[in-house]
Amino acid sequence: MTSRALPALTSLAEGGNHNSLNPLLTGGSALFILVLLLFLTTRFNRDR
Repeated sequence: MTSRALPALTSLAEGGNHNSLNPLLTGGSALFILVLLLFLTTRFNRDR
């Protein structure tokens, strides 16, 4: 590992979340997509 890469890796490791990412919006979107996929899967499953 070069001596120039070490400070860059350290700053990346210490950094937190990106400022533009809202955890509530991200989690809400993921939940909505999963519920939508669950609804579509159960709606179009005509095997039963």
